Amino acid sequence: MSLTTHGPAPAPDPVPAPASAPAKFGLRALIKRRPITVFFVLANLASWIAWTPYVLSQHGLGLLDISFPGGALGSQLLGVLPGAYLGPIASAFLVTAVADGRAGLREWAGRLWRWRVSWRWYAGILLGVPAVFVISTVFVGGEAQVPPVLVLAAYVPGLLLQMITTGLAEEPGWRDFALPRLQRKVGPLGTAAIVGPLWGVWHLPLFLTEWGGYPEAAWYRPIEFVVVCIMFNIVMMWVFNRTGQSLPMAMLFHVSINNFASVVWSSVFPGLHGDYIQHALLLGSSVAAGILLVATRGRLGYHREPTLHDVRPEPVAPGRS
Repeated sequence: MSLTTHGPAPAPDPVPAPASAPAKFGLRALIKRRPITVFFVLANLASWIAWTPYVLSQHGLGLLDISFPGGALGSQLLGVLPGAYLGPIASAFLVTAVADGRAGLREWAGRLWRWRVSWRWYAGILLGVPAVFVISTVFVGGEAQVPPVLVLAAYVPGLLLQMITTGLAEEPGWRDFALPRLQRKVGPLGTAAIVGPLWGVWHLPLFLTEWGGYPEAAWYRPIEFVVVCIMFNIVMMWVFNRTGQSLPMAMLFHVSINNFASVVWSSVFPGLHGDYIQHALLLGSSVAAGILLVATRGRLGYHREPTLHDVRPEPVAPGRS
């Protein structure tokens, strides 16, 4: 019997097309591979570009016939704040959305609503920051006096204004975005060595404006300011970590210093030049940072928490689908 069959041979099974490889080029792919690096670059570029008119205006180098109404407060709100919002917070939002999607945005934004911490943190920040500020200024040569009642009355409104301006513009980026990611990769000390200097450098163009005391400011002020940011960031890392990564506590700590410096300090130390504000900040933040580094053995209160990057699908048991 012949085994040969007649008729056309059956068509071979189609070869499945190879799965398309994920894109390795382009801005989206770069953000997914290097979210932290992209954030730092975008935060600086966006702010510096937005600050250019302010730097070139009559409040800065004087190369453009531009001035902002409202005195020093107006120039900061109209000249400084737009660049601050376009830098850290906008860059953090963009990078998080691309790199981690909606789940990442929920995690990032969720830290903004962590207000429920012990009352001791509120008391410690609201009372401790002015106390350390005053003690540090006295130590560098100041003679304190009780400020007028009107100045004290302006303290709380100033604090609220600072929370929605400086605090909201900077902290969702430098602390909320950068700290959790970097601490998982390089630990607390490595993170402190990266974020502090970069945060200080971000401010440098403003030293060409009245914000930084230009043109009368001493040459060393930008350098001293960067060192202050390095020390200050160490303390803020400890606050952020110890409060369960509460962004409001980091914001409150940051703006408490800014608010005391801008609203109360000159009334408490009327005989001192404004440069002493930065001298006092350098002393106070350096001492506090040193104590925390020793007391926590460099951990700064950090305990790694599970994130969306740690979530993995559960393995399927044999015989189940």
